[in-house]
Amino acid sequence: MSLLKSISPQGRVAYIVALSVILLDQLTKMLVVSGLNLPLHGHVELSPFFDLTMVWNRGMSFGLGAGHGDLARWGFSIFAIGIACAVAVWARTVERPLMAWTLGLLMGGALGNVIDRLRFGAVVDFLDFSGLGFPWVFNVADSAITVGAVLIVIEAFWPAVRQRLESVRVRGN
Repeated sequence: MSLLKSISPQGRVAYIVALSVILLDQLTKMLVVSGLNLPLHGHVELSPFFDLTMVWNRGMSFGLGAGHGDLARWGFSIFAIGIACAVAVWARTVERPLMAWTLGLLMGGALGNVIDRLRFGAVVDFLDFSGLGFPWVFNVADSAITVGAVLIVIEAFWPAVRQRLESVRVRGN
């Protein structure tokens, strides 16, 4: 029980955010793979700017490293688990709400994609905004990682923006 007591209140927030990202990511992937059977259909046009397009990403971001088979699969998985563990340790003592959300998004996104690599041998990507000129297909976990990365840059390099974001959050409560 002392392990749980040593986690800061904002650390708990980070873990809840991570778990929420993993659940949402895996639920949406289950819906497109099993519910909509997107692997069979390949592409479902929904609007002029947004579609569902099935992509089995065997690489990492933007498909980098995709041609390296199991070496890439296991290497990327081990790397992502290592990063998630390091972030989880960091999150235990986090005090600022913005950093808690940042770390939670990074952990949840990394682990959501690891689950895919272990289950399918590839990451399930399906969100397609190519109608807006965005050429990559991605998923909820990718979105969480991207938002987390932007927030960590704000946290580290733009304290005035961080303070403003946190004051908006505090006023909203």
